[in-house]
Amino acid sequence: MKLVFCGTPGFAVPTLEALLAADHEIALVVSQPDRPVGRAQQLTAPPVKQAALAAGLPVVQPEKIKNNAEFRAQLEAIAPDAIIVVAYGRIIPPWMLTLPRLGCINLHGSLLPKYRGAAPIQWAVAMGDAVTGNTTMLLEEGLDTGPIFLQQTFEIAPNQAAVDLFELLAHAGAPLVVETLAGLAAGTLHPQPQSHEGATYAPLLDREDGRMDFAARTARELYDRWRGFQPWPGAFTTLDGKKLIVHKLIVAAPDFAPVGVAEPGQIRVQNHRLFAACAANTWLEFLELQLEGKKRLPAAEFLRGMQLPGSVRLGLPVA
Repeated sequence: MKLVFCGTPGFAVPTLEALLAADHEIALVVSQPDRPVGRAQQLTAPPVKQAALAAGLPVVQPEKIKNNAEFRAQLEAIAPDAIIVVAYGRIIPPWMLTLPRLGCINLHGSLLPKYRGAAPIQWAVAMGDAVTGNTTMLLEEGLDTGPIFLQQTFEIAPNQAAVDLFELLAHAGAPLVVETLAGLAAGTLHPQPQSHEGATYAPLLDREDGRMDFAARTARELYDRWRGFQPWPGAFTTLDGKKLIVHKLIVAAPDFAPVGVAEPGQIRVQNHRLFAACAANTWLEFLELQLEGKKRLPAAEFLRGMQLPGSVRLGLPVA
């Protein structure tokens, strides 16, 4: 088929490569503009653009697409059989949805209708789900509400982080898109209406999603959120008014029994190990931490550099 491919981050690269390997014609690759990256804020091309240029494919990076007459004319001149959309990061306008004869086909990293929205992989992990998957679907004007073509399911390991799940779903989803196109070409695959019952949403992550709420969440819930929010926004709290980033943590073993009753956020130091009380009398153990303005340190080394009385509570505003 003659295709236009829309994608931006590394998650979309395996699908682009799989479509090329399946001998589809990629007439145009559409990606978001280059953005500043890192502390040096160096202007960097997104992974999809880099992969497309390496393959000798034409690339455009429009800042806006809804009312972009030049971009619309370019796509109309191509007259693609389908537009493939994988983590492009832009809402596809109505004129683009109806342009290809087979429509706009999307790879979404969840088992729709669960986790519609921008961050399905992160939220599936953060909510402690045991399974997730990929869905190929026909895009429509609603947010991930279009009819479904194919789905595949994978288990989420109890200690698996979102960053690892991204790799799994990206590479597994690529052949699913190729299979979807093959079924459409053969006339054997037809979109099935998506159920709206049980639909949940996975909004774009915010920095505050990483703030640890020891009073409202158990140790397991905070651990799951830490897994889900890797590499960003991670997990953080405050210590004496300074930001404290928790780079590594685990749920304390059930037989961990601190002396006395602890308030949520209160710390315990035992045998050079640092624990924090959470809701429902559960505990986290912090393994690697970084206090604002300081280096990232293992817990034992972190404790060596400061005195922390047991009355200290994390997450409290400065007195």
